[in-house]
Amino acid sequence: MPFSYPRSSTMDWGMQNRLSRIFAEGDSRCLMLAVDHGYFLGPTYRLEIPKETIQPLLPYTDSLMLTRGVLRTSVDPKTNVPIVLRVSGGSSILGEDLSNETITTSIEEALRINATCLAMSIFVGSKYEHQTLRNLSKLVDKGERYGIPILAVTAVGREMTRDYKYLGLACRIAAELGAHIVKTYYCDEFEKVVDGCPVPVIIAGGKKVSNEKDVLKLTYESISKGAAGVDMGRNIWQSDYPVAMIQAVRSVVHQGLDVNQAYEKFLSLKHENIEDVIPTSIKSTK
Repeated sequence: MPFSYPRSSTMDWGMQNRLSRIFAEGDSRCLMLAVDHGYFLGPTYRLEIPKETIQPLLPYTDSLMLTRGVLRTSVDPKTNVPIVLRVSGGSSILGEDLSNETITTSIEEALRINATCLAMSIFVGSKYEHQTLRNLSKLVDKGERYGIPILAVTAVGREMTRDYKYLGLACRIAAELGAHIVKTYYCDEFEKVVDGCPVPVIIAGGKKVSNEKDVLKLTYESISKGAAGVDMGRNIWQSDYPVAMIQAVRSVVHQGLDVNQAYEKFLSLKHENIEDVIPTSIKSTK
């Protein structure tokens, strides 16, 4: 069963309201669309012009994860899609160590742009582990003060093994420090990660894979083993058929379709609206 926050007198109304916007009423699951990659990668393939990537996908996502810069320049302020605001950064792909992050956006700024949730990365086991865990603790304090939930992203360095022991450790630490949601990677024995984390766990989509069916399998297995949803980016908007892909992923998360059923849905949808495939200006080659 998906995680569901109980109504509690210890959780402020605003906090409960914002969490209820992230997790759909009825199944308490979420499909979050991640488009925050540019904060350290720059103009990412098929995210070169964020507005053109985001706009056709907005009707099918439960929430949108991005930075304040892309929000202000690339998202219509009339949208009702909840905003999960990336507030950590400070390092780039060219730097010595991506784990050397700080908080880059103030809580007042988050309130000004009506963020529903704040997201930041922690790097357990890295050179800057202590710094990023302190960042999380301080952000949770501010989030609690203003009723804004915090999403902790368990970033994994090249030297780290993505197994249930490491991911379970990172997720549990994030929850212990007060994170309200944790984003991590799928792994073998993933149910142990979920069992050891007392807050909802959502799955990162990771790098683009070549086969859409593998993405749907990742989604299905994650949900089946206790994930509360997915936060997916490249495996949706780097697809040749992103609108069909996000709808297929959504059908697994919210409608309970299995891998084969969702793949059939994808194959059907990808031919329905051929004009929604990829905007002309972002049909670049790798």
